[in-house]
Amino acid sequence: MAEVAERLVFSSFTFKHFPNGMCQAEVELERSGGEKFHGTAQGTGSNVGSMRTAALASVAALEQAIPSGASFELLGVKATGAFDSTIVIVSISAHTPDGPVRLVGSYVTDEDRERGAAVAVLNATNRYLEKDMFARL
Repeated sequence: MAEVAERLVFSSFTFKHFPNGMCQAEVELERSGGEKFHGTAQGTGSNVGSMRTAALASVAALEQAIPSGASFELLGVKATGAFDSTIVIVSISAHTPDGPVRLVGSYVTDEDRERGAAVAVLNATNRYLEKDMFARL
């Protein structure tokens, strides 16, 4: 399974706010061989709701890219200020055959918190996928 364990790359992101207060995010992840995985999510267009929607789209794309037997659950997303920048942090639970594992990822951004939330999901999961999960499946 060595070819499956390679890192996924964040290749595209689209985010839309709608007049009814809802939003939609689309994420595309890609392997170095060109295989692409798409995820879409809809949610409320509030500050936190928008970040959560973007992170959920990233989780949806990620789950297409992993082998069966594992899934991910977004536990939370938050933007916080530190060192004169905005940092988006996500908390994720990886549900594996060996039980749940808690993951945390972050991304520094000053302008696009939604995209930051989607990338933070990938930052949280790539290290884990390479080291732990694929070695066990």
